[in-house]
Amino acid sequence: MAIKAKKLQPAKTAAIEEAKKVLGEYNNFIFVDYRGLTVEQITKLRGSLREKDSQLKVIKNNFARVAFEEMNNKEVAQYLSGPTAIAMVGEDANESAKILFDFIKDAPALSVKGAWVDNELYDAAKIEALSKLPGKKQLIAMLMSAINGPAQKLAATLQAYVDKLEKEGPAAAAPAAEAAPAAE
Repeated sequence: MAIKAKKLQPAKTAAIEEAKKVLGEYNNFIFVDYRGLTVEQITKLRGSLREKDSQLKVIKNNFARVAFEEMNNKEVAQYLSGPTAIAMVGEDANESAKILFDFIKDAPALSVKGAWVDNELYDAAKIEALSKLPGKKQLIAMLMSAINGPAQKLAATLQAYVDKLEKEGPAAAAPAAEAAPAAE
């Protein structure tokens, strides 16, 4: 539980409001311990996350805790201890998680504490499993190719039949039309 003074200093109130404003723009959050990373590594990680409509921010834990509580999300407080950076994720949480876990291979000092994804609390193991799944856009592309494949084959078959009829001329179409009713 966040420690909330009876009378907050204006600077702290402004910092909490700013944190709430920034956090309110996102629905998914991944909490990481960045202790031991160099400025260069953090900058590189931020750039990689930015490409996937995400951003990495360090917000003072108490300010973040109060902001999350005011946003009716008290569950994430367990991840707000020690040096914590918050990866605020736009659309595909697994894409950002994939970037973080790939980055851990090069910089083992980074560790994922947990996440809040689609209104559900994830521990480190669960968010790692999510990072191994294809993203929403990849799944849609896979579905569309599965649907599109048979349709393309049907269109190619019909086009081949039309081309055959055009090549043979109108006389070939008449016997084919007469043969169909006789078969019934």
